[in-house]
Parts: sequence; C-alpha cells; structure tokens
Amino acid sequence: MSTTEYAEIFAEVKVILERFVDVSEKIDEETELINDLDLDSLRVMEIVQEVEDTFDISFPLNELSSIRTVKDFVLQVQQEIKA
Repeated sequence: MSTTEYAEIFAEVKVILERFVDVSEKIDEETELINDLDLDSLRVMEIVQEVEDTFDISFPLNELSSIRTVKDFVLQVQQEIKA
C-alpha cells in the first residue's frame, strides 16, 4: 500500500479487526482493543500478523503494551509505514 493516509489505514485496520471480533461490535477510533473487543493475546498477535502482511511492515512488539485504542494502533501502523 503506497499511501500513508490515516483514514485509509483506519479503514483497512477496521476491516481486519472485524474479521476477528463479533461484527455487531461498533469499532471506532476510541474502541479499546482489549476491554471493548475482548481480544486475548493470541488474537492480538494474529491481528498484528494480518496488519504486517497488509501494510508490508514489521510491527514493533514492544510497542503493543502502550496501545489501548484502535486510534493508538492505527497511529503506530502509520508511523511504521513512514519509517
């Protein structure tokens, strides 16, 4: 993916997340990955793998502990794309 626009990254991450959680959950920027989507560590790692493949990046796993919301996650992905 050649673009690093936040809105486009958010849209793609949202599609990925929707594959891993109950679709009836409303996913927005403030949705918390663990508390709201009830993701366990295995699911988070599967999502990270999907994101890495989709955006052709290597996600820094040490950054996962500071990511709470979908917005945090998208911003980190955006940062990695630009790196």
